[in-house]
Parts: sequence; structure tokens; C-alpha cells
Amino acid sequence: MPDNITYKILRRHLREGKLECGSEIGIRIDQTLTQDATGTTAMLLFESMGIERVKTDISVSYVDHNMAMFGPENHDDHLYLQSIARRAGIHHSRPGNGICHQVHLERFARPAATQLGSDSHTPTTGGIGALSIGAGGLDVAVAMGGGLFYLTAPKVIGIQLTGKLNDWVAAKDIILKVLGILTTKGNVGCVAEYLGEGVASLSVPQRATITNMGAELGVTTSIFPSDERTRVFLASQDREADYEPLTADPDAHYEHMFTINLSELEPLAALPSSPDHVKPVGSCGQIPVHQVIIGSCTNSSYRDLATVAAILKGRTVHPQVEFALAPGSRQVLEMLAGTGALSELIRSGARILESACGPCIGQGQSPGSGKVSVRSFNRNFPGRSGTPDDQVYLVSPETAAATALTGRLTDPRRLAEIYQMAYPRIAEPAAAIVDDRLIETPLPPEEAARAQVIRSASIVTPPAGEAPPAHLKGNVLIRCGDKITTDHIMPAGSFLKYRSNVPEYAKYVFHCFNEDGQNSFAKRALAIRSAGRHGVIVAGDSYGQGSSREHAALCPMYLGIRLVIAKSIERIHKANLVNFAITPATFADPADYDRIEQGDRLEAADFAKDLKEADRIRVKNLTQGFEFECNLDLTTRERAILLAGGRLLYARGQPGHRR
Repeated sequence: MPDNITYKILRRHLREGKLECGSEIGIRIDQTLTQDATGTTAMLLFESMGIERVKTDISVSYVDHNMAMFGPENHDDHLYLQSIARRAGIHHSRPGNGICHQVHLERFARPAATQLGSDSHTPTTGGIGALSIGAGGLDVAVAMGGGLFYLTAPKVIGIQLTGKLNDWVAAKDIILKVLGILTTKGNVGCVAEYLGEGVASLSVPQRATITNMGAELGVTTSIFPSDERTRVFLASQDREADYEPLTADPDAHYEHMFTINLSELEPLAALPSSPDHVKPVGSCGQIPVHQVIIGSCTNSSYRDLATVAAILKGRTVHPQVEFALAPGSRQVLEMLAGTGALSELIRSGARILESACGPCIGQGQSPGSGKVSVRSFNRNFPGRSGTPDDQVYLVSPETAAATALTGRLTDPRRLAEIYQMAYPRIAEPAAAIVDDRLIETPLPPEEAARAQVIRSASIVTPPAGEAPPAHLKGNVLIRCGDKITTDHIMPAGSFLKYRSNVPEYAKYVFHCFNEDGQNSFAKRALAIRSAGRHGVIVAGDSYGQGSSREHAALCPMYLGIRLVIAKSIERIHKANLVNFAITPATFADPADYDRIEQGDRLEAADFAKDLKEADRIRVKNLTQGFEFECNLDLTTRERAILLAGGRLLYARGQPGHRR
């Protein structure tokens, strides 16, 4: 049977199961990626597995998230990550070297490889033809130890690109168009695969913008072919030996397919506060803007930022606009400096931020209250910027640059009439500046065994889970709506420094919904736990969108949450819930969601038995006097993990890891 790209790679790496759509399979992972916000916990979990050295081809630990060092916690994490990397045979990308996805694309990713990362935007390297999947840190730790990664053999959506982008229209506009079509909901268990003659017109960094923001679709990953443009990019990184051609077979199967004519696209924007709230920039009106930021792992390549520099050359940003820019990697920053583009940006009034995630995760540059911020980022969830009533628009670097000049949301095509400006054509560099001095390579095994791990008091080994109760007696601690993101569940920004200390971080679960310090979710949960009952979370559609942060399951587990009931649950978060012994269930009748209130007492009489063998659990609402059913969409392996008390306890009871 002809294979698409996705199934070609899966077939090569298949170790368990049958490669049939909808079946659970186990695949070998070639590369792993961790970063400091999720990586500390992943490394602690890796240590607790008792494995001395990673068994992947390449594992890389990046420091790019928790860079604002207010207090000792972030630096303590960095020192721990550096030292455990030396001990465990892991490459370590030091602070300042760049954002994990941009650096991994430049220096490590290769076509046809499998990559697992503890960050939801790991699919960025799908732009180079790798099958790259975001997951929770525990799944990544297991993969580092040689274990398989389990997933449902996906449905593959074919996205055929025809034509060629016009001037002032960018790769960002392609993925915004896709988000407008597929939305952020209903794509669990799918892969977005790009094909068609339009693909050849896109460079690897442009493709990576599309696969990066494909995470907002909720798909397992996104992927492009590996072709001549891929070879050229790898050659520019002095890695041409990593090139491998990879395309879909003629007549390959796709679950469904749609076509985007690149020649017909126009500049688009995702309006507040969802990446799929997409409209043409020109139809949004003359919206006053007070902040513009360009960068993040989505749009911080050399070509992106050099294009912005050319647009701003000889001009000054509007006086009401605070304008900042973050290069995606040290390589990009050096190349901007070498060509003079960095000087042009500085002269225009740009604030040059370090090569890190920064504002994208609420680490600084929060906009003013209620003020509009236009960003080239991938997410505009409410409050993610650090401002509760933020108004964040997501656009291309070209649109962001035009907006910075005019002080209003501006279609960049208007620059031709405003400034008589021709579109700047920036070529991809034939030879990038390759300098890996800030990437520490693994020590030899005998030297690594003597390496000391630096562990401060703020770095606390995460707790393991517990086996499920035979009879669940629970209280609904919160009833939340649709599209609850992991940012809602576990705040980022200034709270990220607590991630290596679960008891401390757990105090802030659902912090954005806390009415006051006396009625916080954590206090309610601990009170229920001390009374011998369990916490239950009730939610609407697409619960657990966004980041892969496993703390959105780990911290609730610590507080005694044993059951999440939602209309639907997103892929990574569902896996994290299982990993930390919280049962994910969905309403058999979605109308039952409307009948439940916060504070209701619930009971499931045969909870553990149903987890073992049933497709549904029957739940009694003792407060309101009715019963309802919930679906258990679980594989045999997931049931075993829940019954064992979570993935860590399950793994300890398994035979040696296989490769």
C-alpha cells in the first residue's frame, strides 16, 4: 500500500502494535528535546528511573525559558540541568544559545528521524521532514531511557499547497489560514502533512513556522517533505550529510485533503484570544497598537528578522509603540550583526531581547492593561502575556513591522503606498555562522560517572501517584468551560520558577480562577483530601489545550485529584493525566455537563474495577440526585498505568527497556 510521509517514518520506527489507523503503537525515538521549564522535572523523573545514561541517538537539554532570574530558583535549575546532562550523556545548550526549537532545527534535527520533546512546539522540526512530537516530561524521560513512545496510529490530513506567496504575504499567513479552516478543536489523533507543488517555494525556516504553529491545531504533529530545499538548508548548517530525501508515495492515503492556493493568500491575523480567531488584517480596521514584539520559536529565523530590519531601515517606530525583538538563536543574532541588520533594528527603536522565549510565556514585556499587543508568536490565550485583560494579535513579521511603523494594525501591503516601499527580498544564507561552543557535548561514560550533580533545596523529586480507590468518593472542585489551556491550569510567567518544586507550585493550580487567597483551588483540594475524599475536575470541550506542561497533571495529582470529566480532552494532556494516575473521562451525554455544579459530591462505586475492564463508568451525583455515565477511551496499556498508580510506578514494574 502506498505510504504518506508520516506512515513511512512510523513504519521504520515501529516496535509494538500494528500500523493501522486508530490502533495503539509503540515507536522507537531517535532524538529527545527538553527545556528548562519542563526539563527539570523530566530529568528528575529520568533519575528516579535508575538509568545511568540516555539510550537515544541524541538527547539535548536546552535552557531558554526561565531566564528572568528573580531569586535563586532559575539559576539553581540551570546548574542542575547542566550537571545532570554531564552525568547522563546529554547535549546541553547553555543559556544564551537560543530557543530550543530554532537551535534544534539548525543543529540537530534530521529528515526521517523521530523526535520527542517536552514542549508542545517540538513539531517545529517537521519543517525539515522529521516526525517530531510534543509530550509530557515523563514520556520523554522514558524515551531517554530507551523505552518506547506510545501513540494512536494517526489519521493523516493532506494539505496541498499550490501557487506561490505574493509579496508581503508570509508563511505565518499559511498556518493562520489552516487554523481558520481546521480550528483548534477536533484534530486530536491527526497529523497535518503538507504536499503539492507549492511546497518547493518554501524554505525550511518558512516550513518550520507552519509546523511550529501547527501545535495550535491540536494535531499530533505536522510534517513537510524532505527535498532539495531541505538539502540546501542542511548544507548551510554544514550538515549536508544528514540529508535524506523523503516524499509521499504516489496515491498515498489521506483521511481527507484540502488545497490552499498560496497565490490567493493575503496577510492574516489571529484576533484575541485564540489562534483560530482568524481574519484578514485589512478587514480588522485601524486598531491602535501600543506594543509590537517579533520573535519566539515561530518567527525568529534570520530571514524573518532581516526582512523586518529592511522594512524599518532609515525609519523610526511610531512613538506610541513599544517595539521589541528576540532573535531565535545566537546564530541568528550573530548573522544579523554581521550583515548590519542588527544596527538597523537598533536605530529604528527596537529593544533587542535575548535569544530566549521571554514574552511568549509571560516572562517580561507584558502589555499595558487592556492595551493591544501585536506579536509574531504562536499563542494568544487570555492572560498568557502576563496581563489579565490583554488584547494580543498574532501576525507575520511583515505585518508586525508595518504595525510598528504606523501605530495601528496595518496590512503590510499598504507600505507600498505609505512609504513607496518595495518588498525586501531577503535570501536564505548559503552558509550560516556555525559556532557550537555553547553546546556542551556528552562526557565519555567513565568520566560522566564521576560527574557531580548539583541539586539545590528548591529541586524536589516529584511524587509518584497512587493506585485508584475501589470506590471513588469525590467533590467537584471546579467546573470550567471550553478551551481550558494548560496556562489556565498552571500559570507560567513569574510562577515558572516553582516548577522543580511540586508542593510549592501546586499552590497555584487554577490560579487565574481563584477568587481570593482564602478560597483557592489548592486549599479546597487539600481540605477535601484531608477529609478522605478525592477531587474531581469538570470541564467542557478541548480541556488541556496548549503547552505540554505535565505540571497541569502532576500538581493536581499532588492535591488529590483522581478524575477529570470533560466533553473532550486534548492529546498531550490526556497522556499526562494517565501518567500521573488521574483518570481522563468524557461525558457519554455532553448535556450532563450542564447539570453539574462546583461543590457537588460524586461517587463511582466500582471505580477501580471499571478502570480495569469497562468502557464506561457510572457516576452518582449525590448532591443533585441523578446518575450519569462517562466514557473511558483508554488502551489496555493506559488502564494498566492507571491501575499501577501512574507511569513511573508502572515502569518500575516492567522488564528492561527495549530499543
